[in-house]
Amino acid sequence: VLSELQTARILGAVESERQLVEVLVDFWLNHFNVYAQKGPVRYLVAEHEREIREHAWGRFEDLLLATAKSPAMLFYLDNWLSVDPEAAKERQQRRERTMRRRGGTTPPGAARRSGLNENYARELLELHTLGVDGGYTQEDVTEVARAFTGWTIRGLRQNDPQFAFDSRVHDDGQKTVLGEKLDSRGEGEGREIVRRLARHPQTARFVSYKLARRLVADEPPEALVERAAATWQRTGGEIREVVRTIVTSPELLGPEHRSAKVKTPLEFVVSAVRAGGGEVSDARDLARRIGEMGMPVYLQQPPTGYRDTADAWVSTSGLVARLNFALDLAGGRVRGVRFDRERILPPDTPDHEVSEVLAASLVPSGLSEDTRQTLEKEAEGGLSPT
Repeated sequence: VLSELQTARILGAVESERQLVEVLVDFWLNHFNVYAQKGPVRYLVAEHEREIREHAWGRFEDLLLATAKSPAMLFYLDNWLSVDPEAAKERQQRRERTMRRRGGTTPPGAARRSGLNENYARELLELHTLGVDGGYTQEDVTEVARAFTGWTIRGLRQNDPQFAFDSRVHDDGQKTVLGEKLDSRGEGEGREIVRRLARHPQTARFVSYKLARRLVADEPPEALVERAAATWQRTGGEIREVVRTIVTSPELLGPEHRSAKVKTPLEFVVSAVRAGGGEVSDARDLARRIGEMGMPVYLQQPPTGYRDTADAWVSTSGLVARLNFALDLAGGRVRGVRFDRERILPPDTPDHEVSEVLAASLVPSGLSEDTRQTLEKEAEGGLSPT
């Protein structure tokens, strides 16, 4: 199952004609990361990604709610087990009394849902919305966790997992989050928290900063982040408009930040295949090589997701893995990928024009002077450009 998911993701990225969509989906999949090797998450991650794709360009509030209700997220961060401790204790006592009357014992695993679990509440505040310096306290984490008690999964053992709210194990007490009491009750408490967090100015700034970091530079210009956050506030968190602010900004293509980003392994492999016009019949070898570069798809265990900054990927071993992949790709040694080399470099290309033709075919944004000189030396030496 996991292999099929990985190859489908890579094939989709290679074949898609909507590359900004793929970049944004990849961004949100890391922002709302789940680990496919935890229990049944591998069977739930496809739906998780479909929800993200559906909401990737809409309101952040809708995307945040969809991930909060995602069975993959509920299981990964253990919120499906989070219940009001007193309610859980009463249910357990009732269950034990019933079993004793029937002459049996409580079955193994019956007491798994035994109390409050703060995992999702903490990541919701720290990673999904406000950020680590977002001004919340441990008390806020606990109050958010109380509000999300009873948000669980129904049908997990029947292979039909669906979000469900179990009012019997929900903490019905009054809750105060970020200094304000919640107005709702029951399932509405979680929805109210999602709404408040999605519209919070700190969320606007934190997520806008991450989007600008992904699309522009590892250290995005402060003025651009502020403009993106202002768009967020003005539009109520419309992702499309925030991204529009970033990609139409003068900073995006300005000389200071032009080609400033180092590609992640997934971006590197997918863009290499696309640049050469490769036809992929089987993406399993591509998935394996992305994993060898340190980014196995759907397999980042921490909830932070894969990083998108250069320091995460620029290392001796990482660059050697990229070089080996590039050599194998150019030499036709990547299984399942076929190139028409004449599309990249016509066979009658004069040696002195090789660098220009390659640049036009593969790097239309232009080559650095060092790269151009290296290509010219290779051509002058009579080495095959392919």
